[in-house]
Amino acid sequence: MLQAVLDHYNYWIAILLMMIGFYTVVARGNLVKKIVGLNIFQTSVFLLYISMGKVTGGTAPILDERFSVYSNPIPHVLILTAIVVGVATTALGLALVVRIRESYGTIEEDELDLLDGET
Repeated sequence: MLQAVLDHYNYWIAILLMMIGFYTVVARGNLVKKIVGLNIFQTSVFLLYISMGKVTGGTAPILDERFSVYSNPIPHVLILTAIVVGVATTALGLALVVRIRESYGTIEEDELDLLDGET
């Protein structure tokens, strides 16, 4: 049992990162901390996909008589695209936080609810 857990440690790390990111998004009221939580959650998804795409003993899919086991490159390519999209959405989220701070003077969710209810 312990050996099975140790063999798949990367999946356990992905689950741990996913729980940390989700908890940060749900439990924190600061908008920047929520964005950081989303990035941690996103990183766990990257790790999960990369872990599933790796084949032990596999090589790049270049046809050669010497190799018989190949790794699928599609998950890795998709993760590269997801990283670019993640950076762009993080930049957009932080830009929105800056605009909210300029308009309301705070980035705390509770204070924003109170301020927005007054107007």
